[in-house]
Amino acid sequence: MLTMKIVFWVLLFLVFYAYLGYGMVLFLLIKLKRLFGGKRIQIDPDYEPEVTLFVAAYNEKDYVTAKVRNSFEMEYPSAKIKQVWVTDGSSDGTPDMLKKYVNQGVEVYHEDARGGKIGAMNRGIQFVKSPIVIFSDGNTLLGKESVRRIVQLFSDPKVGCVSGEKRIYNKDKDAAAGTEGIYWKYESKLKKWDAELYSVVGAAGELFAIRTELFEKVEKDTLLDDFIISLRVAMKGYTIQYDPEAYAIETASSDVKEELKRKIRIAAGGIQSIIRLSALLNVFKYGTLSFQYISHRVLRWTIAPLALPVLLILNLLITYKTGFNKFFDLFAILLYLQFLFYILAIVGWYLENKAIRIKILFIPYYFLVMNVAVWLGMKRYFRGTQSVNWERAKRGS
Repeated sequence: MLTMKIVFWVLLFLVFYAYLGYGMVLFLLIKLKRLFGGKRIQIDPDYEPEVTLFVAAYNEKDYVTAKVRNSFEMEYPSAKIKQVWVTDGSSDGTPDMLKKYVNQGVEVYHEDARGGKIGAMNRGIQFVKSPIVIFSDGNTLLGKESVRRIVQLFSDPKVGCVSGEKRIYNKDKDAAAGTEGIYWKYESKLKKWDAELYSVVGAAGELFAIRTELFEKVEKDTLLDDFIISLRVAMKGYTIQYDPEAYAIETASSDVKEELKRKIRIAAGGIQSIIRLSALLNVFKYGTLSFQYISHRVLRWTIAPLALPVLLILNLLITYKTGFNKFFDLFAILLYLQFLFYILAIVGWYLENKAIRIKILFIPYYFLVMNVAVWLGMKRYFRGTQSVNWERAKRGS
């Protein structure tokens, strides 16, 4: 009985810490750093090197025109911005549409074979001649000041990678967009604090940049290329910085089923990344970076999701032994709260299937879906059934 209680409290602490507690700890550490005058990133507003906007695209004909025009509209010297598109495997006419812009400086490199996004990045990096390369997705639009804001952070020589922010186009009638947007706002705050403490732990594939010389070709079966590339830069002693005003915007997943598909791939990639970046778990070697990595990423992709069903089972066993009729017993209260949470999640699921979206009920449902995705992602990864190729989730209109 004592052992069960100890395990229960340890797991409950880890779940709380992974999702909320780390944010609280970060907040306190940032306050202490500011109090004692910790060093901050030094920015030179006149720093204007040449940059390359790099897009690895697969069947993006619906977005090409808007994306290219958006890239031309950046608030940065046009002569210092190059565009490189790698369209491996595209069969919908994307390469032909892009070739209309070749005389305007857009470079297009196409191969019929489809080797996944990381295959396109590995092949296309040879065409980047600028000191900084900015990666973004073909279906996202960038804020006009994004390039300038990203580049300015590179004026500090300790910065090796800069992550922009993923923003969700949010319509009030779309609960999926609202919930996904709330999640990303919370993530954005954590990234901002991570960067101020030392380094962000992983970049957003929708928009991130690195010093071109630091790019290392990544294994062909890599699922989270942005995560692996950025953290390998950090492991070399550079920091990953973050600017929420450098953003890429896209619509939310069309529904939770589509969001689940995307989350499963991310979860499978998370397990793969933890294995490939196992050296980063060594806090004695990587210090603060390891602490941030374990707290912000590893726990969410491993222990926390696995702990949720175990917590419910342990809570049931403990309450069974102490008595369900003791309504004011702490374990009984925690059990009833868990029941309430899962009931609300089930109601949210039922209403989602009926196309009735109530945000207050959608939040527990979305949280549960995220954690179920980790279980399914683990299953896919260890069975070797997760494809490296693009699996685009349908986006809301």
